[in-house]
This record gives sequence, C-alpha cells and structure tokens, in this order.
Amino acid sequence: MRLAAAANEAYAASLAVSELLGCQQCGGGRGQDEELGIRIPRPLGHGPSRFIPEKEILQVGSEDAQMHALFADSFAALGRLDNITLVMVFHPQYLESFLKTQHYLLQMDGPLPLHYRHYIGIMAAARHQCSYLVNLHVNDFLHVGGDPKWLNGLENAPQKLQNLGELNKVLAHRPWLITKEHIEGLLKAEEHSWSLAELVHAVVLLTHYHSLASFTFGCGISPEIHCDGGHTFRPPSVSNYCFCDITNGNHNVDEMQVNSAGNISVSDSFFEVEALMEKMKQLQECRDEEEASQEEMASRFEIEKRESMLVFSSDDDEVTPARDVSRHFEDTSYGYKDFSRHGMHVPTFRVQDYCWEDHGYSLVNRLYPDVGQLIDEKFHIAYNLTYNTMAMHKDVDTSMLRRAIWNYIHCMFGIRYDDYDYGEINQLLDRSFKVYIKTVVCTPEKVTKRMYDSFWRQFKHSEKVHVNLLLIEARMQAELLYALRAITRYMT
Repeated sequence: MRLAAAANEAYAASLAVSELLGCQQCGGGRGQDEELGIRIPRPLGHGPSRFIPEKEILQVGSEDAQMHALFADSFAALGRLDNITLVMVFHPQYLESFLKTQHYLLQMDGPLPLHYRHYIGIMAAARHQCSYLVNLHVNDFLHVGGDPKWLNGLENAPQKLQNLGELNKVLAHRPWLITKEHIEGLLKAEEHSWSLAELVHAVVLLTHYHSLASFTFGCGISPEIHCDGGHTFRPPSVSNYCFCDITNGNHNVDEMQVNSAGNISVSDSFFEVEALMEKMKQLQECRDEEEASQEEMASRFEIEKRESMLVFSSDDDEVTPARDVSRHFEDTSYGYKDFSRHGMHVPTFRVQDYCWEDHGYSLVNRLYPDVGQLIDEKFHIAYNLTYNTMAMHKDVDTSMLRRAIWNYIHCMFGIRYDDYDYGEINQLLDRSFKVYIKTVVCTPEKVTKRMYDSFWRQFKHSEKVHVNLLLIEARMQAELLYALRAITRYMT
C-alpha cells in the first residue's frame, strides 16, 4: 500500500508542477519561494507527449484502477514514472507486459552485468539520436556503478562493447545485411569474445531500444523534467498567461494546433473513416469469393516491397546528431535512406523458412531462459490488441487492418508471408499513413507533429498510440528474425 501511494504521489507530482509554481488565477503564489531563493524548474514541454493533449493522458491515468497498480510496479522497478509509461497508459494490458519484459532485461538475472545492459541501451538509442532514452540510461548506468569515462564516447568503453557497434549499426538501419560472419566476429574475438548467451541478451536489448526509440519519436514523448531539454529555471516572459497556462504548454499555440497540412474539414476526415470501413468490407467479400494464386501473391509482395522503398516524407531532411548522442556510436552517416535512395535490392526473407514462433522463440529461450516467453507474450498482445472500435464506430473487426499494418512493416524489411495478399495494403493504408509508418520505423528521429496529425484524423489519440505499439513490436520482431537467423546459421 505504501508503494502504491508513493507511485500515485509521483504520478501526481510529475503532472502537476504548476501547483508548485502557482499563480494568482489558480490560487497559488510565488512570493515565499522567491524570498527563500528556491529555484524551481519549470517544464518546457506539454506533459508527457508533445502530440497528445495532457488532459487526455491525465484522464486515463486517474480513472483506471489497473493503472494505479501498474504505476506502483513501474515506480518500484525504476524509482520513477517516465513519460513513456504515462503515454502507454492508454493500453494497460500491453503496458503490463512491456514493463515486465523491460524489468527482466535490465534488472533480473541474466548473462550481462547491469552496467553493460544500460550502456547497450545507450548505444541502441543513440543510433536514432534519441536523447530522451540516452539521458535516462546514462543516469541508470551511473546508478548501477558504471564507469563515467565510458560516457565520454564509445572509444572509451571496453573493446568488447566497441565490437558490438557494427551489429548495432546494421541491425538498426539495414538488418537484412546481417550475416553469420557478423556473429562469428563477435564470438571469436579472443579476449574480447562474447558468449552466445551474452550475445542473445545484447541483441534483445539492441532491438528493444531501437524499437523504443521509434515509440519515443512516434508519440512525441517529451523530455523528463530532470533531463536536458525538459526544464528551465527562467521565469516565463509571455504576458497574459498564468503559470498554469505556461507549464501546460498553452503558450505555444501554434504547435498544438492542427498545422496547415491538417486544415481539412471534419466532414472530409469523417468520410475518410467511412471509406476505410467500406474498403475493409469489400476486401472481406473478395476474400470469400476468390483467392489469388501463389504466383500472383508473390508478384504483389515484390510490387509492394519496391513501392515501400519510394515512400518518403516531403520534409525528409538530414538530421545531424548532437555530439552528446553521436559519441555513443560510430559511422554517423550510416542510415536507412542511404540504402533506399540508391535503389539497392532488399532480399526476400520467407517467414515459412524461418519464423519467430518456430525458430526465434526457442533459440532465445534456450540461451536466455524466460525472455523468449516474455517477448512472445508482448508480440501477441500488441498484434491481437483490439477494443473493436474505429474512430466513432463500435463493434468493428479490426484484424484485417492490424495485419496490414504489421505486414507492411515486415514488407519494408523484405519479410514475406506466403499466405498474405499484399494487394490489401494499398487498399487500407493511404500515403500519409505509409509516410508516418515508414518514418517511425526506419528514421524515427525525423517524425514531426505534422506527420502524426496527418493520418487517421478522426481517430482517437489512444488509437494512434495503439498503432505505435504495432509499429514497434513489428519492427523489433523483424530485427530479431534477421539477427537470430544469423546466429542459427553460425551454430549450424
């Protein structure tokens, strides 16, 4: 009970800094603090997410009893309630599985020492320039006794961790290029060698944090108040606003309003939902009437895979990593776009030949007991999660749409399901949605609020968070399939 109370207090504190600051309009005051010389940090963000109104997250967190128990578990494991947890609050079943898996990877018995785990998390998040995750794990790394010198740059870390840099790079951006030679190089590095169990632990951590970086950018997660970019000590300089307005982000009206790309009438976006519902109905009827041949299915996959290479946002500019992030990895110019824009070919990975359920799951569980089970549960929850709603509609079977999203992500990575008709993807996913999906999965550091606002305009924020859960789990599974297949080939 004490723990639950402490977690609830932490939750309230993290989302009610304005009460500390006070103002005349809301009954607070600053005089006493000023007299004492106390410098109180003021959050720079708009709550846990830059994309989702804080009041919606607050409402879910305060009304759901299950959330309070999950907050207590998270608070016990991490000593904090981070903004990722507060945004995942929309989907408690998934959040519970996510927290359990992450706790096991970072804190329970396993092949790697604790400080290695957090450093690998830093390396993985840094590949996508995710300063949010880097900052969190820098603090955790130091907390478990990590050497501060390692944080000056990857070259200051042990050679064993430096050797992991190449796998980190390829896994994050072009996992189809991973071969058994990558694995052999790590397992046979003389005094800097990895054991198979250690390598599987490292691969799971890398894929976990690559995917979590996608969620962080995809949902516009705000920096924690205690981290760089999360606070300021400057007094507000905007007139005609109370402190509560400013700390809630209401002063920055332009960012929170729909941008010019979203200036579409409510009726237009309503018809988009109706059109999507109608397409789902028509596709289901076509499924019942006729089935494409295997040759036609294979051809449609290749067409969709080729087209996915050409999907880019109009503001797809180069993002230069900051020094405090880039020092944790090498070859900063290496990325997904280098491959796709030069028209290089992604080989096809047939799930019928190597899949998570029949191959990857057992390999992970054998070398890192129980983790395969935890990851498998998380995959299944994300894939099957449904509330049978679509925007304003209820009692809707969304399985077709969820499968299209999952398979489109795998298609971008060259992974093919022989029993799926890839022609459905173009029917169900419009261009703005494809741009968002590809950016979140492949170059998450380039996600903008414009992209978030431009797809599924009539859908709830909870549904867009749900989409992000599908994206990150499909991405994690794709990376794992390539890495685990290479490990299997090395072992055989």
